[in-house]
Amino acid sequence: MNPVEGSDPSAPQAAEGPAAELPAVAPQLRELRRRAALTLEAASRAAGLSPAHLSRLETGQRQPSLPMLLALARVYGTTVSELLGETVAERHAIVRAADMEPTPAGGWTYWQAGAPGRGMQALRVHVPHGSQGDIVRVHPGEEWLYVLTGRLRLRLGDTAHMLAPGDSAHFDSLTPHRIAAADPGGAELLFVHTLLQSPTAALCLGPVAGHLTPGELS
Repeated sequence: MNPVEGSDPSAPQAAEGPAAELPAVAPQLRELRRRAALTLEAASRAAGLSPAHLSRLETGQRQPSLPMLLALARVYGTTVSELLGETVAERHAIVRAADMEPTPAGGWTYWQAGAPGRGMQALRVHVPHGSQGDIVRVHPGEEWLYVLTGRLRLRLGDTAHMLAPGDSAHFDSLTPHRIAAADPGGAELLFVHTLLQSPTAALCLGPVAGHLTPGELS
């Protein structure tokens, strides 16, 4: 970080010492990383930082630059304003059925069932028969799903499960997993996962159409 114009060149630069100018950044960085269910190593790798450097940012020993804030905001699925501890605009708690527009992605169809900008994303998902059943997904975070209609084949590691309507699953997303509809009519489910926007999350789906990006889906 360059010295501010007009300041004393001999004075220590903020980037080399405690972040006195941004006292709220350190606790916010740690809290948002934990909310995203990311380890220090996973978050630093996604943001292009070393774990040691991110640790210093979280403990207030270093002050983040704007590019670092932008990278961390992307990884944590939030805004620079929230990273800085500024007041965030009130989010709507209610999502009306009429506002849930279908979005195709990799053969599946998604409806946003939760508010944007949260630490978790809630979706209603239609899984057609024969679509993406051979894709193995591995990424940081947690997932919870609840089968509404049809039967769902879920493979976690080396174990295969058949889920019927009313069944649910809650698992660590680092466990290799595959999801497929078992019935010709497909399956519909409720799906909640930690919101990750990192390069590793792009492995979860194929090309995504519409306003959702691969990092927003599991």
